Amino acid sequence: MSAGASRPLAPLSWLGLLGGGQLGRMFAQAAQALGYRVCVLDPDPLSPAAAVADRHLCAAYSDQEALSQLAAHCPAVTTEFENVPSDSLDFLAARGRVSPDGASVAIAQDRIAEKAFVRGCGIATAPYADIRSADDIAHADPSLFPGILKAARLGYDGKGQARVADRSQALRAFEALGGVACVLEKRVDLQCEVSVLLARGFDQSMVVWPVALNVHREGILFTSTAPADIDPLVSARVVSQARSIAESMHYVGVLCIEFFVLRDGSVCVNEMAPRPHNSGHWTLDASLTSQFEQQARVLAGLPLGNPWALAPAVMLNLLGDLWFDSTSHASQASQQMREPDWASLLRELPEAKLHLYGKAQPRPGRKMGHLTLVGESAETARAACDRAMALLGIRA
Repeated sequence: MSAGASRPLAPLSWLGLLGGGQLGRMFAQAAQALGYRVCVLDPDPLSPAAAVADRHLCAAYSDQEALSQLAAHCPAVTTEFENVPSDSLDFLAARGRVSPDGASVAIAQDRIAEKAFVRGCGIATAPYADIRSADDIAHADPSLFPGILKAARLGYDGKGQARVADRSQALRAFEALGGVACVLEKRVDLQCEVSVLLARGFDQSMVVWPVALNVHREGILFTSTAPADIDPLVSARVVSQARSIAESMHYVGVLCIEFFVLRDGSVCVNEMAPRPHNSGHWTLDASLTSQFEQQARVLAGLPLGNPWALAPAVMLNLLGDLWFDSTSHASQASQQMREPDWASLLRELPEAKLHLYGKAQPRPGRKMGHLTLVGESAETARAACDRAMALLGIRA
């Protein structure tokens, strides 16, 4: 590690960001609160992060001229999602401070590389096979069925994957996915899913937030509850494994690793995200240092903040479906869009913290914002979440 990699940047320095979504928006706001200016590179002129950034370079992530401008303007650059070209991160790393590096992002971009890396660390994943052709399905271990066929790249929020009961379904799913490289993963006997969120600095210091318990609906994160109500031994095990993975990757930045907890008490890695994560949004309101502030601290070379949980919390995702009448039998396209009654909800639940992402166009399944419900106990936080769901018309 060079001295320049760890030297703190002075306030009013520029921090660069590849990506313009809501994670970038919240990073920009956290960085600005610390006194930094933020330049976003993103091809969407109306991106949520660009709306709050101090400067916006509207260009593709691989645009060499735009990357050169970003490098010249910003002594340090980060990313808000893993599907930026790792070559772009390498280009920027040759000119300044980058977190995370291209090698770490390249691992997380590809499920095949990711699972092989995790197993190389001596840590379990669900049983799986690499699928690069129909012939690989034909010769796959029968014990992998029933399973889930997942595209190796670009899948998120349940997209790019299909449940398959047998070989014939797997072959059809493989064709439907366009014959791209996939993993065929055995469906495990799942008790729950949890995530470990950590931050690691250029000086190799590391902090870990309390483990969060995640619930998904239709492949999209529905709620995250922190701290997770799970066996403390299981919690300690997943934290230890997450630390080991981060150290093995020489990772720098904020990293989220999702784990399956099986009914027999064992754990295995599901996937990882080399960035702040939806399951860590509760840290904005219920942790001493949020995941986004931590990301800015790492990038700026500042000491890591304390990740203490100040109170139990539940994060509830707000999807675009809420902007439409769920009781209507008309198609979504013919329904009239309406804004949920946020004022009434906040009046009823003063303990609720509302975060909207500035997206102008709601769509089914699109993450438009989230609520954090904070309580004196896990029970009161959960009760507040249940009440919020009832007020918004979200089925329990």
